[in-house]
Amino acid sequence: MMVNRYKNFDDIPDKKTFKDMLRWSKERRKKKKDLSVQIPYCEKVDVESLHANHSKTSITWIGHSTFFIHMNGLNIITDPVWATYMGFQKRLTKPGIAIKDLPEIDIVVISHGHYDHLDFPSIRKLKGDPTYYIPYGLKSAFTRRGYKRVVEANWWDDFQLESEHMKLSFVPAQHWTRRTLNDWNTSHWGGWIFENSRNGESIYFVGDTGYFSGFKEIANRYSINIVLMPIGAYEPEWFMAPSHINPEDAIKAFLESNGNVFIPMHYGAYRLADDTGPEALERFNKEWERQSLPEEQRKVLKIGETYWL
Repeated sequence: MMVNRYKNFDDIPDKKTFKDMLRWSKERRKKKKDLSVQIPYCEKVDVESLHANHSKTSITWIGHSTFFIHMNGLNIITDPVWATYMGFQKRLTKPGIAIKDLPEIDIVVISHGHYDHLDFPSIRKLKGDPTYYIPYGLKSAFTRRGYKRVVEANWWDDFQLESEHMKLSFVPAQHWTRRTLNDWNTSHWGGWIFENSRNGESIYFVGDTGYFSGFKEIANRYSINIVLMPIGAYEPEWFMAPSHINPEDAIKAFLESNGNVFIPMHYGAYRLADDTGPEALERFNKEWERQSLPEEQRKVLKIGETYWL
């Protein structure tokens, strides 16, 4: 049977050899990293305000690529992962909000099928009966677990949500995916854009990506306000660059997307590469200041912190 395997926007491959893995492993053993210092955590999260909010747009960072977003009356979760372990690696920072403390969820978006972005044990604990918007190729993973409200998307697909003023769009990213030995790139990957036509607000959840030319094309098609952009899991860069953007290129991509506010993500929760959360944040801040970019456009959230639009 013919198997559909997805490719990147610029047809950039990201399949590593066994020799590459050995080289990375050898390099990693020589590195000494301080894992005792972690990124900032919001010790007092105002969960009651999130439950009571029915009108204002809010973005709460749970950690890694997981956000709780309230927009135009809808409760949205991106890439829901509350897992304590990712493979053999223990989570470095606890989630900003316990999953049991969330309100009922209306919409869940998935960027791709990697386990640090799609965790079914976490999904099972979500309250409500959400609709799952997912990349093509992942639907069977949901339906065989009993989920019926599942919508698959290809790049540039748009969906009008139950609110007449809300549109959801699936856009390209540069990455790859695999959940088993035999399903390499049999499902797609990308980012999601939420648009509220009532007030012009938009949120671009970039997903997992390397730097690529698609950011300019996305800016040509959409008007973007808030950008939730990854900055971590980039080291060693000779290995990671095609699929994980570094902090400097993340800023370049943000500028090309014509966004108004940069909220960094995908750092500090799991050690998926050799860089640490504080290192990623330090490089991000250093490059922001080197370019003398406006302070009001940089919003570094503590884990558990909420940004109110």
